[in-house]
Amino acid sequence: MADEHSLEPALLAALAAIQARGAIGEASLSGAIEHADQFVAAIPPTAVELIDLGSGGGLPGLVIAVRRPDVVITLVERRATRADLLRRAVISLGVWEHVSVFAGDVKDLATTRRGTADVVTARSFAAPDITAKWAGTLLRSGGRLVVSEPPVDDPARWDAMVLEHAQLVDQGRHLGVRVFERR
Repeated sequence: MADEHSLEPALLAALAAIQARGAIGEASLSGAIEHADQFVAAIPPTAVELIDLGSGGGLPGLVIAVRRPDVVITLVERRATRADLLRRAVISLGVWEHVSVFAGDVKDLATTRRGTADVVTARSFAAPDITAKWAGTLLRSGGRLVVSEPPVDDPARWDAMVLEHAQLVDQGRHLGVRVFERR
């Protein structure tokens, strides 16, 4: 398997193809990759299984797939057209051995994957309460939720009661992502 640096042109090409189909709105793919790298930095070195909620155009999921070939990744996307774009990108990047695409709703995935993930990532997936609910369901004890945050920090965005119910503890904001740990 190729290393991450040799895959960089392929990653840019795969994301550009997805962007051309309207599934990525960012004007700068290099900026989007830099933001996705913040997710990569928040993934523990011991992580084995990762679930990316609402994978959409592949950010951060495809970047994580290239940067962390040691992690088994499930990209979750309920829109069939976008799931197909993700499958094509997984093939073009040659990461199919450790990346799969689940074309369906997270509630369906949760029936078979409850408490199995070391990491759950979410970028523009849903409101904080919904994201917390599904992450709390999918994460094992000690697992980590990594979410994209707005430019201005607002700790009140994550309701303490919702986090308590999902058994998530806020570990703080690190640049553009917030990290939670499941008790």
